Amino acid sequence: MGLTLLIAAVIAIGLASRRGYVPFPAVLGNYPGDALWAWVVLLCVAWLRPAITRGRLMACSLVIAFAIEFLQLYQAPWMQAVRANKLAYLVLGNGFDPLDLLAYVVGIGVGAMVDRLWERQQRRLA
Repeated sequence: MGLTLLIAAVIAIGLASRRGYVPFPAVLGNYPGDALWAWVVLLCVAWLRPAITRGRLMACSLVIAFAIEFLQLYQAPWMQAVRANKLAYLVLGNGFDPLDLLAYVVGIGVGAMVDRLWERQQRRLA
């Protein structure tokens, strides 16, 4: 339940950042939203594979995020039609940007740090 709520919260913050409701510095552009998107990828992998090690979780999440970014180089008409759907657009994106890859590394790194801190806190409480 907690992971599902965290996924929903990170998605909400990411969507709010795209609309300007979260005060990230303008110089960062859309990259905070990209980092949050990558964090959601990490959370979804963790939700699907709860016993996965943190290292594998990060690696799998990076592979997925990078694969989706590189898929944006593919601009076939049918793929553009898929991306015309708002939800598909939010998941798949539309234009390759190599700096997005850096944002994904940051987002997945932050997500892994939060996971580690959460795990440490749970051990203290036990």
